[in-house]
Amino acid sequence: MQIRLAQHSQFMKLSLSLALLTAFFISSCSEEPPPQPARHSPVPTAAPTKVAKGDYPYGIPVPGKPHLVESPFSPGKYVDVEGFPPGTEVKDPYTDKIFLVP
Repeated sequence: MQIRLAQHSQFMKLSLSLALLTAFFISSCSEEPPPQPARHSPVPTAAPTKVAKGDYPYGIPVPGKPHLVESPFSPGKYVDVEGFPPGTEVKDPYTDKIFLVP
């Protein structure tokens, strides 16, 4: 009788192990979209042209970071201007004021 219980116990452990292995395998096969890259600074928006460009200050380039500028209106806060050509009017996402891409 004890041998039979031991065999039954081993069978149950094996069955449970196989069930868990199958569940892990199925869950690892599910397709999920890849995570989107995180942006480390707010994205400015192109500003409508209302005033002559000479009336707006320029953003301050960040050394070693070619696509980041420091906002002239928010010292210490960086704005990603990648894709905006120099001289483009952009809106500071922190203050909603306009500045130019250097």
